Amino acid sequence: MPTASLLEIAGRRIVVDCGLGVSRGLADAGVELGSIDAILITHLHSDHVLELGPLLHTAWTSGLSREVVVFGPPGLAAHWDGFLAAMRYDIDLRIADEGRPDLRRLVVLREHGPGAVGVDGLAVTACAVRHPPVEHCHALRIEGPRGAVVFSADTAPHPPLEDFARDAALLVHEAMLPAGVDRIVAKVGGGAALKAHIERSHSSAAEAGRLARRAGVGHLVLHHLIPSDDPSFGEADWLAAAGEEFGGRVTVGRDGLEIAL
Repeated sequence: MPTASLLEIAGRRIVVDCGLGVSRGLADAGVELGSIDAILITHLHSDHVLELGPLLHTAWTSGLSREVVVFGPPGLAAHWDGFLAAMRYDIDLRIADEGRPDLRRLVVLREHGPGAVGVDGLAVTACAVRHPPVEHCHALRIEGPRGAVVFSADTAPHPPLEDFARDAALLVHEAMLPAGVDRIVAKVGGGAALKAHIERSHSSAAEAGRLARRAGVGHLVLHHLIPSDDPSFGEADWLAAAGEEFGGRVTVGRDGLEIAL
């Protein structure tokens, strides 16, 4: 499924990105949707934000009655307002008929740029990355008692990420296999335009490994795999590509994967 992660750190439950399937993924992991403390959105591509509204609405119909703060780039509020407009009939009806609190007052939106992100009780920092043509895309660093966790977001190789991820206990980084790009284009269409986008806007598994090595990362996790579902490529291909540059621990992401810090 598309990009979504749950980070349980310092007694907090933080969802990072809300791609399609995030609600089911959390439920399958035994997480009550109303227990989420905050949501962090790296950028507004659909595979990172498509299920933000449905996740919050499902949490609400499941009993959510406290505020949830959602952090993300400029444009996040417009995205949320569009969802509320589409669901206005349902939301108003449930408030009047079922006695529910107003969902519009429970969700607090905070747009941010690079720098400190105001997540209560946690040190969270955002770093602008290169993911053209998206104007606002942020890697995230969350400091915890067992070390820092860094999410690369979608990014082409970007030198400032080396210092941003310095000595992180865990780096969750997107990864591409160049050999698989033509197969994706042949499968989904888009031709030269899609191929150019993928190649200029993402990092290969080897480049993710190089960043992990240079930053002194303890554990590299490859996610947002490109391609993610081609049977021609298996876990060994991803590990070999990242291992060209990084001799430390590497894990290939999959749905439902749990990693202990």
